[in-house]
Amino acid sequence: YKVKANCYACDVAVTKDCADTVAKIIEDFGGVDILVNNAGITKDNLLISMSEEDFDAVIDTNLKGAFNMIKACARNLIKKKAGKIINISSVSALIGTAGQANYAASKAGLIALTKTTARELASRGINCNAIAPGFITTDMTESLEDKYLSSIPLKRAGNPEEVASLAVFLASSNADYITGEVIRIDGGLAI
Repeated sequence: YKVKANCYACDVAVTKDCADTVAKIIEDFGGVDILVNNAGITKDNLLISMSEEDFDAVIDTNLKGAFNMIKACARNLIKKKAGKIINISSVSALIGTAGQANYAASKAGLIALTKTTARELASRGINCNAIAPGFITTDMTESLEDKYLSSIPLKRAGNPEEVASLAVFLASSNADYITGEVIRIDGGLAI
């Protein structure tokens, strides 16, 4: 069967870029059904050495970016009285990580944004949940693997496909009665 797909470039930290991109998606596809906020950056440093610019850049992308995309999609989802919003947070939001004050704060804020969005949009048939991955093997974490494996009870890193499978579940009708939740996928790291 035929599938229509397209790619759109957008700086999620810029409100107008998000609004323009979502308007184009709605024009091209007739609406939005599922939003996965997965944009994220790191600019790690110890708190006392972290620059204001690095703190702001991470907050702007990881937290404000999700806010911008949710806001840009909200009217369309409300009009449809259905939809799924999935925010990708982190176990760093739950346990903190040395050298990541900006990242942990942005991902903790994303959890609060998830819960607030869930409360505000539930009566409109819209679910909003967060996924909190632990150590997942990606280009961004490649150099850190040895440092974290000993603290993971399952003694292995996760893979992106495991996180994607959880997102697919939350986007499906099987998760229609789940909203406002934060689901850890971390091999037991945050136990």
